[in-house]
Amino acid sequence: MISLNAEDRKWVDGIWAKLDRKLSKTAVDVFDFIPYTTKEGIYVEPPKEGPVWWTNGFYGGMMWLMYHMTGKDVYKACAEHQELMMDEAFQIYDGLHHDVGFQWNLLSKAHYALDGNPKSRVRALHAANILAGRVNICGKYIRAWDKLNLSIIDTMMNLPLLYWASREVADDRFRFIAEMQADMTMREHVRPNGSVAHEALHDDLNDRVIETRAGQGYAVGSAWSRGQAWALYGFILSYIHTGKEAYLDTCKKVADYFLEYAEKTNYKTPTDFNAPPEPFYIDNSAGTCAACGLVDLYKTTHEDKYLTGAIRILRALEEDCIFDDSSQSILQKGMESYGRGKQLHLIYADFFLVEAIAKLKNSDFLIW
Repeated sequence: MISLNAEDRKWVDGIWAKLDRKLSKTAVDVFDFIPYTTKEGIYVEPPKEGPVWWTNGFYGGMMWLMYHMTGKDVYKACAEHQELMMDEAFQIYDGLHHDVGFQWNLLSKAHYALDGNPKSRVRALHAANILAGRVNICGKYIRAWDKLNLSIIDTMMNLPLLYWASREVADDRFRFIAEMQADMTMREHVRPNGSVAHEALHDDLNDRVIETRAGQGYAVGSAWSRGQAWALYGFILSYIHTGKEAYLDTCKKVADYFLEYAEKTNYKTPTDFNAPPEPFYIDNSAGTCAACGLVDLYKTTHEDKYLTGAIRILRALEEDCIFDDSSQSILQKGMESYGRGKQLHLIYADFFLVEAIAKLKNSDFLIW
């Protein structure tokens, strides 16, 4: 149970009312396609990858969060339709990678958790088997994509699907694979100072990492902020699912680094914490994701700095929110990667904003 002071509680309730007002409308207006970003304020579909695009679970997942918190059928109807549209991805298959957790954990596992839909259970288990099938036994990691022997920090956020599947079918193999990935990530991606490498190239025959790479960050050795957020939230989720203290300790180390550097920019999250001062690119998706992890870290440790940090991050990004009808999206100023140098709306920034505020309103539903 999170107890906020009167000022913060009023602020949280005010933000939630604005979210509900806006999203109850977009749930109707954005029904027959899966949104990714916006063009002139109007949602557009994902890139050429279409149904297999990695972000395709976030809009439906946001609808499930809203349905859980409000009980409004408009959200449930939209979420169910999003899930049905994603069935095509299973038929395509090519292009489904380690991100199936982002897709069906938020769509189908959430649906099953909320009302026991048996078809949703099957979809989520199918996705869990796809994710488990990506494990490289010799290299002891989950291969991110098909072209290179890479592990990436993003996979930490996909592991909850495996933890759930392990419990759901009483099969420890899923949990073993998830913990193998988390253990490798602690060793190879998380640096001693708490910063995180986005990508690691593996030598599969010798179970070693050849090099780490910048990935979507500024440079090799820098700290891509959304990667920091994936690690922060991912490790507290792994701790919640397993109870392994090493995951909690790693989460705290990553969170402390995130907060130290976020403070330097008044909690406006830069795209990379180690990038040059100019140009200064904000990535609000990193801030909202980190805020979710920080709230759960506070609930676990009861250390006030984590709750305070989450609220400061969320308050700092509020001025980048659009709550009226001038845009179908909410949060502006997201960055797909530092190298692209283009700020845009990202659907997952909105998802994590809704999730963070729901957590502060003491939601009892862990969608992960």
